[in-house]
Amino acid sequence: MADFTHILATRPDFDDSDREWLHHLVADWQVIADLSFADLLLVLQRGDGRYVVAEQCRPSTVMTLRIDDVVGNEVKDDLIGELDTTMRSNDIVRSTVLRDVERSTVCNVYAPVRHNGKTLGVVIRETNMSTRESNGRYESESINAGKQLFEMIPREQFPYHDPVMNQRHNARVSDGFILLTVDGVVRYSSPNAISCFRRLGAVTTMQGQYLSEIGTQLLHTKDPVPETLPLVLSGKAAVDSELNANHSVVSIRSLPLFDVNGRSGALVLCRDVTELRRRDQELQTKDATISEIHHRVKNNLQAVSALLRLQARKTKSDEVKKELAEAQRRVQTIAMVHEGLSQTADEMVDYDKVISNLLRMTVDLATMRDQHIHISYIGSFGMMPAQDATPLSLVLTELITNAVEHGFEGRKEGHITISVGRGGNNLNVVVEDDGSGLDTEEDNGMARSSGSGLGTQIINTFVTNDFGGTVHWEPRREGGTKVILDMRLRAAQDPQEGDSVAGL
Repeated sequence: MADFTHILATRPDFDDSDREWLHHLVADWQVIADLSFADLLLVLQRGDGRYVVAEQCRPSTVMTLRIDDVVGNEVKDDLIGELDTTMRSNDIVRSTVLRDVERSTVCNVYAPVRHNGKTLGVVIRETNMSTRESNGRYESESINAGKQLFEMIPREQFPYHDPVMNQRHNARVSDGFILLTVDGVVRYSSPNAISCFRRLGAVTTMQGQYLSEIGTQLLHTKDPVPETLPLVLSGKAAVDSELNANHSVVSIRSLPLFDVNGRSGALVLCRDVTELRRRDQELQTKDATISEIHHRVKNNLQAVSALLRLQARKTKSDEVKKELAEAQRRVQTIAMVHEGLSQTADEMVDYDKVISNLLRMTVDLATMRDQHIHISYIGSFGMMPAQDATPLSLVLTELITNAVEHGFEGRKEGHITISVGRGGNNLNVVVEDDGSGLDTEEDNGMARSSGSGLGTQIINTFVTNDFGGTVHWEPRREGGTKVILDMRLRAAQDPQEGDSVAGL
């Protein structure tokens, strides 16, 4: 079954602006369906001339007529005559007969979708006649507003040109709506709309008053006033905004109504988003707190690193200096992980960025002044939480340090490659160097120890205990050493596709 995009692809005569107009239409026609208590179908002609349903919209204010999705279906033959008439028309076409849809009696009204002087397709409004039997003020006002918006489609007045939509939680018809006159006076407000303004602090009757005056009276000196708020309250433009007063927040959106003579009024949708904004604020506070904690941990670790460096300068023992330098490097490794965490709003870190900086720092610290060791990695680690990133960083930096100190001892140049393979939470890392060979780097299946042997313990402890994995050493075919790490991460996310080779 074809979708909207595939159906549009059958019409090479549509230019980009035509396709964009149709996309804007189906993105915003839910309000017409909800106001009209009716289903909407967008019908286009395929390249072969047959009419096909390109999109459908079910109302959220009444039970839909169509339980099954009809997108991609060809239109029944008994509708073709009325569709042909509508395609040749510049105005609304009303069906002369009632039809049965899913055991309901339905009246169809057709609106040609006009754009830049040509007809792109037809919107069918399917009205269940049982919804018109007994209507009160709410239903009558809603239906009339939906009718006005529907009749704006042939005049190229709907969808709106260049609407300004900035809110993440836009109001819908069922949340509450207000109808304004051309001067911005409230002609009707639904019960839910009245409740929204009551929460903001309004106590007077809204009908007969300027909505802009009602909104202005609710605001206090320190209340935020978005630039778009006056336009929304006057109903003069298709924009959205927020009204923040009395410790409550209401999202509002204006939809100007037009007739053949121009603007005739406006529909204003409103939704109480107080709880949503409160939760957003709590999340922002939480994210800022977590980021600050990581930032402070990083600073504290850097202070520890500085103390170790000072202590190393004071001691006269070369062996102690070396051990303190190793400790400083390990502390700095953990600090860099927390630096990455401090720059995000959650506990996840882009490990590819972290490890590239770590590898560069590790090589710089481990090489002699006249050595030039290049390091690169293939593949992608992806996003990782701190509980995975920290021990993995320590393992990799220990392996790199081991390769530089033992594999390239007495050599001027060398190259190290880290290859990464991810499958779910399974991680395979291969560290290869073109150094002197396996005998200089490996000792009984472990990294060759220099000094206390803490680096060897770090590699085996973290890989075995934290990741439940294995470490395997073997000679590299072209000469040098290969270390294979097979691990299972605890909470990491998969990397993005399209991994590439990166060099440092």
